[in-house]
This record gives sequence, C-alpha cells and structure tokens, in this order.
Amino acid sequence: MITYNPKDWFRLIFQFHRSDTFRIVLPTMVLLGAATGGVVFLQQNGYAHIRTSTVFHQILGFALSMLLVFRINTAYERWWEGRRLWGSLVNNSRSLISKLHACLATKTPHEFIFLRSVIAVFPSILRDHLRDIPFEVPPSEPFPKNREEYLRAEHKPLYAYSQIVAQIEKLRDSKVISDEQALLMNSEIFSLIDITGACERIKNSPIPFSYSLFLKKSLFVYIITMPIPFSAEFGYWAILAVMVIFYTFASLELVSEEVEEPFGIEANDLPTDELAEKIYSDVMSIGTAR
Repeated sequence: MITYNPKDWFRLIFQFHRSDTFRIVLPTMVLLGAATGGVVFLQQNGYAHIRTSTVFHQILGFALSMLLVFRINTAYERWWEGRRLWGSLVNNSRSLISKLHACLATKTPHEFIFLRSVIAVFPSILRDHLRDIPFEVPPSEPFPKNREEYLRAEHKPLYAYSQIVAQIEKLRDSKVISDEQALLMNSEIFSLIDITGACERIKNSPIPFSYSLFLKKSLFVYIITMPIPFSAEFGYWAILAVMVIFYTFASLELVSEEVEEPFGIEANDLPTDELAEKIYSDVMSIGTAR
C-alpha cells in the first residue's frame, strides 16, 4: 500500500508512481492521439468530409460516467470492507491473547505458548491463503505440532482455527479454565474464522462478468469513435481532448480493477504484510519476559 500526504498537491500531480495509470494508458493515448491527428488531417485537407456532431458522445459520456461512478464506488467498498476486517483481526487478536494470558500464563505456560504461536501466525496464514500460496510456518514456532498434517491441510486458516478450538476445549475439560472463561473468549476465537470467511467472500465474488464486459465494450466503442466527431468540431485541438477523455475514463476502470481485489501485492492493495507483522509482534510481546 502506498503511503502519501494527501495535502501535498503539487508533488502528487507531478509525481509518476509505478502504479500511476498514466504510465499504463500512455501508449494507447499516443496511438489514439495519432489516429485523431490523422482524421483531422484528412478533413482539413479535403480528403474526407464527415458531417457529424458530438451530441451522441455527450449523451453516451454521461451514461458511462454514471456507470463508472457505480463501478469505482463498488470497488472501493470491497477495499474498505477488507480493511475493516483486517482491523478487526488486529483488535481481536490482541484481545484474545490478553485473555489467554490472564487465564493460562501462570497455570499452564506450555499451552499458553502454543496458543500464542497459533494466534501470532494466523494472520500470515490467512494472508497467504487469500493469495493462493501456502504459508510456511517458521520451524521455531510451537505451532503446528504436526507439520506434515499442517502441510496436508487444504484450508490452512481453518486448520489453525481448529487447533485453537481443540486446545481451548481440552483446557476446559481438564478444568484449567472454567466454562465462564471459555465463553468469555468465544467471540474473539469465532471472529478468526468469521473474518476468514468474509475475506474469502470478497476474494471469490468479483464484479459480475456481464457488467464488467458491458462496461468495457461500451468504453471501447466510445473511445474508438471519438476522433471522428471531435476532429470535425475542434480541429487539431481534438487530439488533446480525445487523449484527456480517454485517460480519465480508462483510469477509472483501471483503478477499479486494482482495488476491487484488495488482498494481493499491488501498490494500492491492503497492507496485509505490515498488518500481519504488527499482529505477530503484538501477540508475541504478551507473556514474554522483559
């Protein structure tokens, strides 16, 4: 995720980050500008006489603007929901390890260390699960007890969650923790799998294919036909007008595509690496001798 100062206008305007859509659309902008210049040249020198109006593109441009507003709002909602879920993961991990420390640290330190390890690495397991890559738990971690079983697990966040539930149930059965204490931790424990499911819903439910396809086709038709009416209306100024309009519309679609899947490694995706490291550091600091 890019960290920046939103009040630094001039730096933001003139800085070209590697994720800036300008870099992506520049080749197409140049090609479209050249095509517009060619159309203007033909009309200005009498090789073509096209009588047309920009009214059609004004109406279609308004309709496309409404579609793109809905598109980028929907994409941002997905990004923001993902951020809220990971914020909840931060808070619930801190709360859960604090309660476990109060209940177990002096009674059964080995069980506490194991549970602390599971909670600490859970965000990293979830992060890589959302990226479709397996997370390799460092050998220094008490979790997992059976690494072969962990590696064979198809759904590794679920496996980690089941280990927490099983350990808590074992401690409750042995009367190390009471039913009331187990109930007190239940909401934070359940939130781990609840957050996992919500993140999977975002990841596995992209924008409907028909809507995305319709928007892309409409943009293509709008952009590819712009040079004809604009060249007749504005002359060589149509080159700049066409390039600016294309940059605006294409950038909105590209930004939407990037932020609607917030768990990847793109520049504008969520900082899940930093959040996972933060949770690991916070959780491991509980019960560690100073």
